[in-house]
Amino acid sequence: MIEVLVVDDDVRVARVNAAYVEKVAGFHVAAEAHSAAEALRQIEALPRLDLVLLDHYLPDDTGLAVVQEMRRRGLQADVIMVTAARDITTVQAAMRHGALQYLVKPFAFAGLRAKLEAYAELRRTLDGGGEAEQAEVDRIFGALSTGTEPDLPKGHSPTTAEAVRQTLVNAEGPLSAQELAERTGLSRQTAQRYLKLLERTGRATLSLKYGDAGRPEHRYVWATRP
Repeated sequence: MIEVLVVDDDVRVARVNAAYVEKVAGFHVAAEAHSAAEALRQIEALPRLDLVLLDHYLPDDTGLAVVQEMRRRGLQADVIMVTAARDITTVQAAMRHGALQYLVKPFAFAGLRAKLEAYAELRRTLDGGGEAEQAEVDRIFGALSTGTEPDLPKGHSPTTAEAVRQTLVNAEGPLSAQELAERTGLSRQTAQRYLKLLERTGRATLSLKYGDAGRPEHRYVWATRP
């Protein structure tokens, strides 16, 4: 299990985020914290901690200050920023201080799940050990990429597009729109719309499954495996 610390100044938001984390297979919430000082105490005290979901706006300091202090103390847990702070300066500083990802509030469960599943994929890659060829290095550095479709048409959500991408990437075979909808919590119509977009842009490949009667079922698979 990947042990997670959820940090948010709002107790209710922290509980919601913790509930989201617990819904993702392979993740467990080790603790919650609601201030910078409490977060640092928990990070040092927990017997094992892999990932910190870290808010930026905390009552006694910033999330970025927490990351800086973590590294100064030699605390090596990974960090994903989960915050309403969306100014480029903060985003850039988070990247420079070693945050692996940045999720802007408000977000739906699918958005957080996509980040967590990408993080789990990164850990699986790194846990393999050994030496890496260039292709493997590219995979490691791209494991947390969320660029499903950089120029999404109007009316399309990057968060939803990323959830669809992650679901296709992790699927063992082609998925129908209905199967994708069930896995992501989207409506079938929304799932179909995003699948068609990915197919048009070459990110997904369409195949037809013929049954005994009626129209063939459209099934989609991610075109480029990670």
